[in-house]
Amino acid sequence: MKIWLVGMMGSGKTSVGEKAASSLGIPFADTDHLVEQRVGATIASYWTEHGERAFRRVEREVVAELEGASGIVATGGGAVMDEANRAVIARSGEVVWLDARPEALAARIGDSHGRPLLEEGDRPPHELLELTLDERSIAYEELADHRIPTDELSPEEVAARIEDLWKP
Repeated sequence: MKIWLVGMMGSGKTSVGEKAASSLGIPFADTDHLVEQRVGATIASYWTEHGERAFRRVEREVVAELEGASGIVATGGGAVMDEANRAVIARSGEVVWLDARPEALAARIGDSHGRPLLEEGDRPPHELLELTLDERSIAYEELADHRIPTDELSPEEVAARIEDLWKP
C-alpha cells in the first residue's frame, strides 16, 4: 500500500509523513529530498542554475520510480501540475491532500529563503501562496481520495489521521 501526500509547501507533508510512517513502522520518501540527492544540490540552487523545467524533469523521474514503492510519499507542492505525475499518483496509491489557507502556510514557512516560487516578484509570500494555491487546488482536489484541513490541527493530529487511513 502507498499513501501519497499532496499539498502546498508548508502544509506539513514531510513532517507529518515522517511522523506517521515512523509510528506505523513503514517506509517514508520525500520527492524533494530524492531530487536533491539525485542532482547533488538543494532545490533552490538547482532551480536557480537550471530552471524550473529541469527541476520538474528530475521530479517526474523520481515520482515515476516511486510508483511501485510502498509506504508514505510526500510530494513537492507543484508535482501535481505535471500530467505524468498525476497519472502515476492516481493509479498507485491513496492520495491525501493536506490543505491549508495561504496565511497559515506563510506563517509556517516563515522566511521564504530556499523557496524559489516565493522569491519571484515583489509580492509578499502569502499573496504568492494564494496565487499558487489557486492554480493548484483543482489538481489537488481531483487527485485527492482524502482531504485533511491542517490549519487548526497539530502535526501529531494530522499524522494520526494519516495513520488511521493506513490501518484497515
